Amino acid sequence: MKEIKILVLDDEKVFRDEIREFLEGDKFTVHTAEKPSEAFNIVNENQIDILILDLRLPEMDGLQVLAKIKEEHPEIEVIMITGHGDMDAVINAMRLGALEFFPKPFRLLDMRAAIQRTKRYISLHEQFKEINQTFSLVSKDLIESIGNEILGESYGIKQVVELMGKVAKAENTSVLITGESGTGKELVARGIHYLSSRKKGYFYAVNCSAIPDTLFESEFFGHKKGSFTGANEDKAGWFEVANGGTLFLDEVVEMQPAMQTKLLRVLEERKIRRIGSSADIPVDVRIIAATNQDINRLIDEGKFRSDLYYRLNSFVIHIPPLRERKEDIPILFDYYVKHIAAKLGKKITQIDPAIVKAMMSYNFPGNVRELRNMIERALILSDGGRLSIKNFSGLIAPEGISNVSGVIGEDVFDLDLIEKIVIMKALERTGYKKTEAAQLLNITRQALDRRLEKYNINL
Repeated sequence: MKEIKILVLDDEKVFRDEIREFLEGDKFTVHTAEKPSEAFNIVNENQIDILILDLRLPEMDGLQVLAKIKEEHPEIEVIMITGHGDMDAVINAMRLGALEFFPKPFRLLDMRAAIQRTKRYISLHEQFKEINQTFSLVSKDLIESIGNEILGESYGIKQVVELMGKVAKAENTSVLITGESGTGKELVARGIHYLSSRKKGYFYAVNCSAIPDTLFESEFFGHKKGSFTGANEDKAGWFEVANGGTLFLDEVVEMQPAMQTKLLRVLEERKIRRIGSSADIPVDVRIIAATNQDINRLIDEGKFRSDLYYRLNSFVIHIPPLRERKEDIPILFDYYVKHIAAKLGKKITQIDPAIVKAMMSYNFPGNVRELRNMIERALILSDGGRLSIKNFSGLIAPEGISNVSGVIGEDVFDLDLIEKIVIMKALERTGYKKTEAAQLLNITRQALDRRLEKYNINL
């Protein structure tokens, strides 16, 4: 907390001197003034934090001084004092922004307590202003760097952005991002990269669940030509590709234990060796990992190495699910309607107000991804310039898809469209987990993948 500077404006010299000596004993810097004109000069030349202001003054009364101070220097907090029991003056002073009001005579100990309360208020105000400034700057940088904003005004998302800005400066610190599927973990990882000094390096995202064990070493560490069947040329691994930048390991817990051991060794030694080579290659890579699973449970079950976990979680950022920050839904809705409508070449001139109202009571198991896909599907189904709640299947039939005719209209018999809606509903219900969605649809995972490709549904 910075040093607090106080100005006492009172026309009684005895009072000015008494309170100045008392407050200086508390190690405050104290200025005094007899007339408002003197006080304004002091305020203009010094950074005053608290003004102790008498109501009755020469030149102009204390309420006029208070109004002028609040207009020109709103950051100064004011404590009013008066020798007259004027209730109207008290009310007016509070309306004009005074924090405290003392009738004369008063105890100096009470004044000390009031200053301490005001000091705490100033400290909290400064912290709040700093957080808001950080959020604005980080959001601006993210927009400029990756063409998208971490959308939302909730406390939870602001905290995420603040942590991103702080850890971005620690460019060698590993980061673990946790959160449910669809919350935007990769966007946060990209944001950290582009806010850091590594932004000129490469950001490489790896889905660990999609790497066969047999290809792990080749993909991560690279190989030399002829080192195994099919190695027809030298190949750089992902660590080399991301050297000087950031390697994002999505769903890191899906990695098999043997692969976890090899990854841990690289993180500790900061060097890799291509398959078929005897030369070590030093690498300077920041690791950002992410998962939507309970790592502690997986460690207890022996499915994830605790030493790798402690290496990865030097700094943890948890992204709250959309159901815990519903105040962000209208902001996200507005952004995605404008963004997707422009991409689809549609001009939306009218939006049913029931849509957002229904969204506020929906839990969004698929989080922001589900919200975005829901809006995109609704825009595709919309006719003319009106976006109706009838275009939102998940909102109209939250307990099931039994009322398909209510979604697409009674006179539509497009089987492909109906099948696409049913598939999207199953994905939404299961939090976009394809295996569970396939089971819900009573089809194989491979059959679901074929339909997703057929309908151009990207997860």
